Amino acid sequence: MNAATVAAPPHETDLVVLGSGVAGLTAALTAALEGLRCMVLEHLPVIGGTSARSSGTVWLPDNRYMREAGQPEDGSAARAYLDALVGDRAPREMRMAFLEIAPRMQADLEDRAGIGFRPYPAAPDYRQDMPGAAPGWRALEPLPFDGRLLGERFAELAPPLPELMLLGGMMVTRAEAAKLLRADRSLSSAALGARLVGRFLVDRLSHGRGTRLVLGNALVARLIQACLMRGVEIIPRIDTVALRREKARIVGVEIRSGDLSREITARRGVVLAGGGFPASADWRARELPAPVAENSPASPGAVGRTLELGRAAGSQFGPAGEDNALWFPSSTMRRRDGSLAVYPHIVLDRAKPGSLVVDRTGRRFVNEAVSYHEFVRAMYRANAVPCWMICDRDFIRRYGLGLIRPRTRNLGPYVRDGYLAQAHDIIGLAETLGLPAQTLMETVVRFNDFAEIGRDDDFGRGESIYDRANGDPEYGPNPCLGPIGQGPVFAVKLEPTPLGTSRGLVTDIQARALDANGEAISGLYVCGNDMQSAFGGEYPGAGAQLGQAMTFGWIAARHAAGAKT
Repeated sequence: MNAATVAAPPHETDLVVLGSGVAGLTAALTAALEGLRCMVLEHLPVIGGTSARSSGTVWLPDNRYMREAGQPEDGSAARAYLDALVGDRAPREMRMAFLEIAPRMQADLEDRAGIGFRPYPAAPDYRQDMPGAAPGWRALEPLPFDGRLLGERFAELAPPLPELMLLGGMMVTRAEAAKLLRADRSLSSAALGARLVGRFLVDRLSHGRGTRLVLGNALVARLIQACLMRGVEIIPRIDTVALRREKARIVGVEIRSGDLSREITARRGVVLAGGGFPASADWRARELPAPVAENSPASPGAVGRTLELGRAAGSQFGPAGEDNALWFPSSTMRRRDGSLAVYPHIVLDRAKPGSLVVDRTGRRFVNEAVSYHEFVRAMYRANAVPCWMICDRDFIRRYGLGLIRPRTRNLGPYVRDGYLAQAHDIIGLAETLGLPAQTLMETVVRFNDFAEIGRDDDFGRGESIYDRANGDPEYGPNPCLGPIGQGPVFAVKLEPTPLGTSRGLVTDIQARALDANGEAISGLYVCGNDMQSAFGGEYPGAGAQLGQAMTFGWIAARHAAGAKT
């Protein structure tokens, strides 16, 4: 089935889902499993939304893999963790619904549709300072997927960020990337590289990029395949211009595709799953803190269209939180075609020994190894937008720096493009960056003293198991703390970029949209980043967005089908 054969959707179905990320696809698949006819409408020409660009990790406490491995009961600890982290930032009933349903959702979709994962036993929750935080197992990684199984529709799958692929189109997991760096001194690593590159070269001839999918691309592709096998229609290039209402119920949508306009009746309702508003400059200006983020690594389609549809239909917009976003610190550079590369500094460099981050005064303001969300929050709290990550040449050789991969020999192109600042020493770097030279020198000297003893007395870098999990296990005594060398020295500028948004439409525990009186709007459901965050804008661990998205997508579809949750 290709795009041309699905260009004209039918006039009637059971459930219409607006948005083709993990939230929407989970709702559609669940609806199909419950016997409903369903269609997914996507306004972009590609399918997958921001989910397809993501790591695909899903945060699901008390999951089946924990139980199968004999891990202790996790429900009570997870409740304590979210209660401490979220507090009164969101209704407690929402996170309790998530904790109850999330493991059931995952088990159901794996058993009935093959949506499987594997656990990260050593992926600690982000806030280890909170009671109930886990050292691992709650974060799940999607299994690799063979994109060739999608047939002609593989071409419609939204690609990952180009900078997160190798050789112009080959996907690897974080663990595989770490192993490939040892290919010159490990036979097993060399063999892995040979297998991956060999397949990629064959794929590139027929598909333009690799068909061995991992991360978010794998999860989205697996959901697409499961949906298509069960008759779900997934239709790109469709603009939804309004929700149709009869009396007090949402009964369908009005759509436009090119010159085609029509109404579609949805007997069981409509699900809003458009991905929030991180890609909309107007929405960011209204809803995010100043200085307002100029860029986002999110899908260009996540511009708040479905939020506007929901509000026009009477849905209540949730209360503002601390910042209404879920954050990455990112560096940016122009690609050769003139487009902007937005590279998220997630875990590959900030926690590694031998770098630090300073604000415009030349001082550190945060433990650089904290989660990406908490790092950006610290930027705003300390008036440190933008800030600069500083390191020496050996650091880049070992770990890379943003867009610069490890072992890159020639840094000249990055310097000439303005992405990388370079100087012979710290004083020269301060002059290049426009920072107070004496203060920056004092900061580096103090930092290097901490590195020598392996203890960060200012910010505690490397003290938590989360920090250490992202450091260099072969470096000691602190895997996150190493000195800045004498020179040459380098820096990249970091800016706040929303990967998602946390302010959205208010729902009940059945994922039904609520009106201004707190009453459920019949036939209207919300999930993913269109939904007001059940975690109140907090970020408990890797995959928290997708875990919440899948859980409430599953809940919405089952409610629409009349199934008990």
